[in-house]
Amino acid sequence: MATDRREPDSDTEELATTIGLYVLGEISLGKAAERTGVSRWEMQEILQDNDVEPRLGPASVEDAAEEIENIREFE
Repeated sequence: MATDRREPDSDTEELATTIGLYVLGEISLGKAAERTGVSRWEMQEILQDNDVEPRLGPASVEDAAEEIENIREFE
């Protein structure tokens, strides 16, 4: 008998972990995007789709430096 229930795959678990880390303030939006392999803008949409309000702007100097480094790597 077929069922709609599926075992969570590693991508789903990684996304859930990433969202959790973001909500707890452990990682930035850029780092969340990097972990899931999507752009910042896609990650922002994913967060909003999961009822998580994205934090805009770096929370610290370290976060700002990380954002700058991510941009440099993207070029």
